[in-house]
Amino acid sequence: MQKPKILVAGDSSVLIEFGKEISPETNRRIAATVQLIHAQQIEGVVDMIPTYCALLINYDPRVILFDPLVRRLEKLLEIEVSAGETKKRVYEIPVCYGGKYGPDLDVIARHAGLTEQEVIRIHSSRDYLIYMLGFLPGFTYLGGLDERIHTPRLQTPRVRIEAGSVGIGGSQTGIYPLDSPGGWNLMGMTPVKTYDPEREVPILVKAGEYIRFVPVSEEEYLQIRDEVDSGVYQVTVHEEEA
Repeated sequence: MQKPKILVAGDSSVLIEFGKEISPETNRRIAATVQLIHAQQIEGVVDMIPTYCALLINYDPRVILFDPLVRRLEKLLEIEVSAGETKKRVYEIPVCYGGKYGPDLDVIARHAGLTEQEVIRIHSSRDYLIYMLGFLPGFTYLGGLDERIHTPRLQTPRVRIEAGSVGIGGSQTGIYPLDSPGGWNLMGMTPVKTYDPEREVPILVKAGEYIRFVPVSEEEYLQIRDEVDSGVYQVTVHEEEA
């Protein structure tokens, strides 16, 4: 794997670039580096933002200057941070596919030359690595979408997409955490709130974790939604061998 580069990213930020290739291996190394920096408790580091191939670190120059920070990061990057990673954390996210919950499911199916049920089966048959969060608080950029259901974004984006909508945009799939504009093809909806400002930890998932979509009926969707609204629903989370 390419040796990471540390680049200037403003007067109070540095960017650690891990390469140009989007891959699970790169993502694991970024996630492990974040954990290592947390463990080292480097004074002055105020925030870390992982992306597909890089890690942006924001720091307080009143606490630590650029050169001392870079020296500490260079030493940390010499450590083989990805060694020993054997577990993955998986969130099971219920989704009601099609109909009023997924108005573009037929578009995705026609583009793929498949039936709607085949699209649902393919979409829900694998675990998706969360490469990064962005665009909106808790918006998940997921890797691993089956090529058979890659679907171009809408030519004219919608003005409003409901929170919880699950969509496909090109080679990516993800969940809209808030009502917002968007250009992805909507295939279903989850009653789970991936972002809730009233929660102690507002964003449900982290980069480096996994999401597994679980098809549910409309009746099950409505029941889970009621449980979510009343605060009793618990997302199923488990660890598996990576």
